[in-house]
Amino acid sequence: MDISVMDEWQNQASIDGVELIVGALVLRDGRLFAHRRAYDRKLFPGCWDVAGGHVENGEKMYEALVREFREETQWELDEVLGLATAFDWANGDRIMREYDFVVTVKGNFEAVLEEGKAIERKWVGKNETAAVAEHGNDKMRAIFEAGFSLLSAI
Repeated sequence: MDISVMDEWQNQASIDGVELIVGALVLRDGRLFAHRRAYDRKLFPGCWDVAGGHVENGEKMYEALVREFREETQWELDEVLGLATAFDWANGDRIMREYDFVVTVKGNFEAVLEEGKAIERKWVGKNETAAVAEHGNDKMRAIFEAGFSLLSAI
């Protein structure tokens, strides 16, 4: 994927007055990686999630993806295969614009989850996306399905 398009998306988010979130659906052996958020997290406690987070002030989207990914998993990003999905969602009175990418990592080791933020990990297959929809979190299922849909197209 040509990551330069991320600059255009970031500029549009700034014009629209929304905050940016980036997420990574890690691909390995035909499966995508998920981690469970700790039950004491303020936002989406106990839900399955992708690695990622906020784009900070002055930071480019790609830089944020690399940073958040490393912080949450200890993995090094290898390649961004493509954009799985983008959507807006509300967090109180703030509007977040989330971009979730399918990526690969350098090496073949298991993720080291960020202490206090994630408590469990699993690899999800194409026919297992319901497994990330606990606690009524159908949006996460849709994100994983979008990831698999992208993989079918490339």
